[in-house]
Amino acid sequence: MKKEVCSVAFLKAVFAEFLATLIFVFFGLGSALKWPSALPSVLQISLAFGLAIGTMAQALGPVSGGHMNPAITLALLIGNQISLLRAVFYVVAQLVGAIAGAAILYGLAPYNARGNLAVNALNNNTTAGQAVVAEMILTFQLALCVFSSTDSRRTSPVGSPALSIGLSVTLGHLVGIYFTGCSMNPARSFGPSVIMNRFSSAHWVFWVGPIVGAAVAAIIYFYLLFPHSLSLSDRAAILKGTYEPDEDWEESQEERKKTMELTAH
Repeated sequence: MKKEVCSVAFLKAVFAEFLATLIFVFFGLGSALKWPSALPSVLQISLAFGLAIGTMAQALGPVSGGHMNPAITLALLIGNQISLLRAVFYVVAQLVGAIAGAAILYGLAPYNARGNLAVNALNNNTTAGQAVVAEMILTFQLALCVFSSTDSRRTSPVGSPALSIGLSVTLGHLVGIYFTGCSMNPARSFGPSVIMNRFSSAHWVFWVGPIVGAAVAAIIYFYLLFPHSLSLSDRAAILKGTYEPDEDWEESQEERKKTMELTAH
């Protein structure tokens, strides 16, 4: 575990998660600014979030896997795809990156366009219970897309994982904006809430919904539909960050890393 943390590759991966989430949040929130001359449309915001996640997944995915989303990171931990320590460092980097991205946007945006910095909230008389279920479904489809499009075991053509994941995020926003402003990503909700100091009583929705949705997707994908044939000792070693794969498995993981553009919003 100590060996993993002290490696240069690990430090680069953590920094990549910070940087990717910063840029993703900046562009995503930036698309929702309320400019007096032209208010944003649902389509504009949806495309911006999707393009931002796809661009960062393509650019920095090979370095860290391009999670950019605590829900995706925790789901991969549940799916036994990353170590516990890596998951902790990734989530912290994502949250700090989201705060930094929101802070930069806050400093650049004129006061009359800043609004509430697109802080997530319950819209159109949506109840907290409805919002949680909506966020679960939105993040569930995103997580399934991430797992499937970046699975190196697949032999059928998968196209561009970055494009697939970007479209999945866009799809979620086209529906989710009407319910909650669409989170699908606790970091995306946390960053602007910190900068604007606006934590509503329903803020928990944007943590519980995405995390549960992604976790359910991980259980279904990695344990029911496409389980890995690893022993319990190997699974424990992966969680500890001490697993030493054989050559074939290592080559497979390296190929997965090159195409692993994870997101979650």
